[in-house]
Amino acid sequence: MALTQLSDVVIPEYFSEYFAENSMTSTALFQSGVLVPNALMQARVSQGGNISNLPAWGDLQSPADGAPDPNISNDNPSETSTPNALNAINQIVRTSYLNNSWSAASLAGELAGSDPMRRIAERLNAYWNRVYEWRLVQSLIGILLSNVANNSSDMVVDISAATTGAPITINGTQYTSPSFTRNAVIDAASTIGDRMSDFRAIAMHSVPYREAMKNNEIEFIRDSDNNILFSTYAGLAVVQDDSLAMPTAGVYLCCLFGPGAIGFAQGDPATGFGTEVWRYPDQGMGGGVSTLYTRRNSIIHPQYFSFTSASVAGESPTSAELALAANWTRTALQRKAVPLCFLVTK
Repeated sequence: MALTQLSDVVIPEYFSEYFAENSMTSTALFQSGVLVPNALMQARVSQGGNISNLPAWGDLQSPADGAPDPNISNDNPSETSTPNALNAINQIVRTSYLNNSWSAASLAGELAGSDPMRRIAERLNAYWNRVYEWRLVQSLIGILLSNVANNSSDMVVDISAATTGAPITINGTQYTSPSFTRNAVIDAASTIGDRMSDFRAIAMHSVPYREAMKNNEIEFIRDSDNNILFSTYAGLAVVQDDSLAMPTAGVYLCCLFGPGAIGFAQGDPATGFGTEVWRYPDQGMGGGVSTLYTRRNSIIHPQYFSFTSASVAGESPTSAELALAANWTRTALQRKAVPLCFLVTK
């Protein structure tokens, strides 16, 4: 058990306010609004069980979708029309049951002049935000890899291997460099066809963001109250987050999102013990030790996909298992229905 002891704290000679160093890990993507609270997921997140089915109706298919023309009316009573079926899709979502805990010896707080348990409690929400951020990015990587393996990369533009000697040609554009460019963003967005205007936001690592800044492609606008300054790229709201990196070092992930691309739900355990503090008065030779436990049930699920759980060892998927292609499959009847695409660069 990890425990905050005297060796882990600074004992100030003069008992000034204890300095708090917050994590510099960004949670911009998680807090950007890309994740949309989902009522169906929220209803299931604390109901027990780890796998839920979320059925949804498909759309009526027209000739533009490859369906036959509508019937031609006539006055012959012996000729009857044949009704069409309305297709449905089913998304399988997996609830994650997560927890963590921290301990602190009372004497360590006494000599430090500041209560470490209070600090732990203050940072719980920030901690869980970083956990969710990481699990979201790993889920996106898993979906990207699944798309490459199972759907002919119809949501992915990857120029990370492009060189002058081995160019990559996409939609008539020859890429001789793996760096982030506007043409590459357009090619990624065009994977959704004539639904390109559905995209509202682009999330990127600071390295491609830097390239966009050097190319004077980042524009800044203020909110309606003229207070907050937002960065945009090609009309898309920009989310900058250094969690967006592929497993290969030096390779970065950009994601374009449309409305409702990612569903999210969280809640306390059904037992009600979301947070509890346990006191061990005999430990530390009677000085006492306190332990804070925190538990969260959560669902982070990209819409129009199913989590197959084909390679999950425990009761909940680890972040590494979320990033496996084998655990994801697309359920959408059409590629255009999925408001998500990927650009991979260096």
